[in-house]
Amino acid sequence: MTAQPHLFTPLKIREVEFRNRVFVSPMCQYSSADGCPNDWHLVHLGSRAVGGAGLVIVEATAVSPEGRISPADLGMWNDAQVEAHSRVVRFIKEQGAAAGVQIAHAGRKASTAAPWDGGGHVDAAHGGWTPVGPSPVAFGPEFPAPHELTEAEIARLVDAFAVAARRAHRAGFDVVEIHAAHGYLLHEFLSPLTNQRTDQYGGSFENRLRFPLAVVSRVREAWPATQPLFVRISATDWVDGGWTVFDSVELARRLKALGVDLVDCSSAGAVAGARIPVGPGYQAPLAATVRNEAGIPTGAVGMVTSAEQAEQILATGQADAVLLARELLRNPYWPLMAARRLGATVEWPRQYLRARR
Repeated sequence: MTAQPHLFTPLKIREVEFRNRVFVSPMCQYSSADGCPNDWHLVHLGSRAVGGAGLVIVEATAVSPEGRISPADLGMWNDAQVEAHSRVVRFIKEQGAAAGVQIAHAGRKASTAAPWDGGGHVDAAHGGWTPVGPSPVAFGPEFPAPHELTEAEIARLVDAFAVAARRAHRAGFDVVEIHAAHGYLLHEFLSPLTNQRTDQYGGSFENRLRFPLAVVSRVREAWPATQPLFVRISATDWVDGGWTVFDSVELARRLKALGVDLVDCSSAGAVAGARIPVGPGYQAPLAATVRNEAGIPTGAVGMVTSAEQAEQILATGQADAVLLARELLRNPYWPLMAARRLGATVEWPRQYLRARR
């Protein structure tokens, strides 16, 4: 017998065991009403579970109405949303996958249209709202300046993340991931490119970490100790004077001390026009640096497309799991096909067994 490939070796974090290390990256669908998942989400997310993924993470799910990227994004700020999510979660878990949710606040990049509608700002007349941020600096000339959060408003948002985590538990999720990447609110506080505050939440490195770490601490308290907590970061802004991978290593050390179990390493998004060296697996070295220097498990994401590439990332110790996005939009059954290519032994849904050979 040959050893099981790394990609299809189970991974246990706290009391949750993932059947393999293929994780579905959170991907916004811009298809909900009032923050509730619907049949589209059930089929979209459920098919990735049927397709063999170890963990299916639901898209950025806002902790407050103003935290949505678009008016059609998911939410976790009321009980109706809990019930709607629980239907999707039950199906994902019935297929043998773990269910995760990314809780988020879009900050100054909120109130935008879906990509197929241009992605521009949505004003109040069309169901939008005034975005918020650490400083009153717009993302670009076509976007409004956000309202600068007061210290009292920051404290309420810390509470909102904790409440969303408790709701996620009630919905049955196995994993919560805090979104601190891609230029959304928590990343906006971290990056000196977007945080121009002069109070305790801005200026120095320590001050810029204060709000994100407060969120993580409160979520860890609100989330069961038996279940994993992930944080997605932009490991670098790819801009001179911005957030760097060395900053990410120090942040990851702090996250580990607060009880975070895995750092999901993406990059960029703080400002427009960053020069990003995009290529196959281009963010895996960032995950490797954070993993090796901070001593915390990481996830690698970004242009991971082939079974061999994903296996190489894990076999060389760059990450503990790989998160696939666009490739799983193209093919929900990628994990089953990857297992075949790598010679791994995996369970197929019994309804699909006739296609196994």
